[in-house]
Amino acid sequence: MKLYMKYFSIQLKSAMQYKTSFIFMTIGQFLLAFNVFLGVYFMFLLFPNVKGYTFEEVLLCFSIVLIQFSLAECFVRGFDMFSATISNGEFDRIMVRPRNEIFQVLGSKIELTRVGRFLQAVLMFSYGVHKSRIDWSFNKVLALILMIVGGFVLFSSIFLVYATLCFFTTEGLEFMNVLTDGAKEYGKYPISIYGKRVLQFCTFIVPFALVQYYPLLYILGKSTNSWYRFLPLAACLFLIPCYLFWRLGISHYKSTGS
Repeated sequence: MKLYMKYFSIQLKSAMQYKTSFIFMTIGQFLLAFNVFLGVYFMFLLFPNVKGYTFEEVLLCFSIVLIQFSLAECFVRGFDMFSATISNGEFDRIMVRPRNEIFQVLGSKIELTRVGRFLQAVLMFSYGVHKSRIDWSFNKVLALILMIVGGFVLFSSIFLVYATLCFFTTEGLEFMNVLTDGAKEYGKYPISIYGKRVLQFCTFIVPFALVQYYPLLYILGKSTNSWYRFLPLAACLFLIPCYLFWRLGISHYKSTGS
């Protein structure tokens, strides 16, 4: 932990070397998320609800997913940019250092500008909580915390898979963005509105629904199944096959010679 804080301190000092650039990039991230919010807002001016979900409920759903994704992009950015680490030979140096490879990649890039996107998510969340009139209890707060933790782990796992593919292809595969940026986009709405097949895929293949749809039903009072609040913990198990895939990728690693 002490070493990670050292990494964090270095990244912070690096960002502060160009304060103006950092501030504008942070504002840009805020406005980017705000633009999506406007799209949702204008749609609900035309329709009172989307398959039974009100504007406030959708806003709550969207903000939670955005918090999950912003945290993952901030702290696991090194895996999202892993293709550059492979192509410039940086991973050769990582391999010879007496520290875990994953830990070093995590510390290599901490994207602090995602604070802007996170702030936008917190504002939407606050508005959604205020307007949705949810009867909060300890169990619902617990479900919310598990949703954020589970979503962070799930998005981090997908970034790990994306990075592992670079061992075989050197370059990153853009189609993986469907499961990261794409999930963030279609995660604006509860997964069930996209149909039964998508819900099944997001439950059993890439368990996005376990950190979004089911616990959200419990929080909104649309389901009385109290086990839904623990489903984000099941989603965390997705990290295990992703980690094994990472180990397989390392065993096949060949330096680019850069």
